[in-house]
Amino acid sequence: MTFELEEDFIELFKLLKVTGVAESGAQAKMLIEEGQVKRNGEVETRKRAKIVAGEKIEACGEIIEVEAISM
Repeated sequence: MTFELEEDFIELFKLLKVTGVAESGAQAKMLIEEGQVKRNGEVETRKRAKIVAGEKIEACGEIIEVEAISM
């Protein structure tokens, strides 16, 4: 799936929540803490990691490609 970034960045746990990969912020944080989330192929354990355009997030069998919003 593709996520269009409207700001400079989005925190990782918020991205998982708004894309529906996690049902809640608490579930998103738990997935991250348990090492179930990859950022550009590497496990990411920082809940508030700043995700910017061009990055790829993998979690729960979903791949989120973060893109800058096209104006």
